[in-house]
Amino acid sequence: METIFDTIIIGGGPAGCAAAVYAGRAQLNALRIEMGFPGGQILNTNEVDNYPGIPARNGMDLANDLYEHSAKYGLEEKMEQALRIEDPEKPVKTVVTDMGSYRTRSVIVCSGAHHRVLGVPGEAKYTGRGVSYCATCDGGFYKDKVCLVVGGGDTAVSDALYLSKVCRKVYLAVRRGELRASGITAQAALHTENLEILWHTELLEVMGEMKVNRVRLIQNQTKKETEMAVDGVFIAVGIQPTNELLSEIARTDEGGFVYTDENMQTSIPGIFAAGDIRVKPLRQIITAASDGAVAVSGVMKYLR
Repeated sequence: METIFDTIIIGGGPAGCAAAVYAGRAQLNALRIEMGFPGGQILNTNEVDNYPGIPARNGMDLANDLYEHSAKYGLEEKMEQALRIEDPEKPVKTVVTDMGSYRTRSVIVCSGAHHRVLGVPGEAKYTGRGVSYCATCDGGFYKDKVCLVVGGGDTAVSDALYLSKVCRKVYLAVRRGELRASGITAQAALHTENLEILWHTELLEVMGEMKVNRVRLIQNQTKKETEMAVDGVFIAVGIQPTNELLSEIARTDEGGFVYTDENMQTSIPGIFAAGDIRVKPLRQIITAASDGAVAVSGVMKYLR
């Protein structure tokens, strides 16, 4: 007899892990689908120190703890890539993956988000050869070298501060005349000796030979272009939702983030979204975990 799940959880980051915990505790017949190692963007975080009750924790270790906690409830798991949701408007929906298809009464999409690219010449060519989107992942390769960080938000400034402890010199290219990072982080950047902020500056091109060795910049007020020798470029200009499953069927904002109600339900009954993929004012581990818990509560109301 064909199995029809109560819910299918797609994604293994904080939202997906929290959803799995709550689904397991509620004894729902649930399936979790994750295409890679669980943890989401935590895997790219050197240290997490803003989760209540956990003063400071290595990102990989925290991701492992989240997964192990969620796995103890015995939910069925598949390491596959979810490709689409068929019959989204019907009471029983089908999640199609690269290896099969699964029928379910509800879906919780926790597919998260990914780093935004600039699209400048040389960016794609030198990705992995001097261009990176994760300072904590790749910063160790640039000990005593010179690096450029692009961006002015919390992630960019935090990346620059992290690299300042490793690199000889760090430049931070900010296209505005101010930092968008939070007060404490911004103040730290302004008072770090080997961190120089390039105001009103944008990256035009990444250049090199076998790997990055220089960049072309523009001062967007004077329009003056300059070349600068650097060993690495770290791009931190925001995130994009990994929303392929929902972009054509659910209501989203201009950036592709998914609208939900207070129960995490999207514009389609029975389809829920949790974590960084949805429209929300703050994208953090704690808010993603909260979303996952609320989504399961919403699923239970929907099933009733």
